[in-house]
Amino acid sequence: MARRPAPTSYRDTITCPFPNHGVSRNITEPEKIPHRALSVIENGSNEILLSVASSWEIAIKHAIGKLQLPEPPEEFVPRRLMRDGIGTLHIEHRHALHVASLPFHHHDPFDRILIAQTQLEGISIITADSKFAPYQVEVIWQ
Repeated sequence: MARRPAPTSYRDTITCPFPNHGVSRNITEPEKIPHRALSVIENGSNEILLSVASSWEIAIKHAIGKLQLPEPPEEFVPRRLMRDGIGTLHIEHRHALHVASLPFHHHDPFDRILIAQTQLEGISIITADSKFAPYQVEVIWQ
């Protein structure tokens, strides 16, 4: 798959599940999203994607008791994606392999795969995590 051209408007992928930052927070706590990020999420001309890595992290955090959800994640996440018109960003081999070329500014494996996806797909990312900045990806937050 060829790299997508640089966006003329935002095409956003989302980082870190609730209770961290990004669209998953928009799903449960929209009042905690800064105005700029919320306006990008709510703009109907933007394609909003949730990485499979974020769903995986949601499932793990829920299973170990670090994330409370109103229903099991296998019901909650798909229902919210459908409700909010959020697409899925699948993890491909090229995303996983690109992680090896990333410098270790950030050590979290979930965030590293999100950085790889963001770089290879040429898309923006919504996150408050300042550790994304050294990777030269477009971060949308404040």
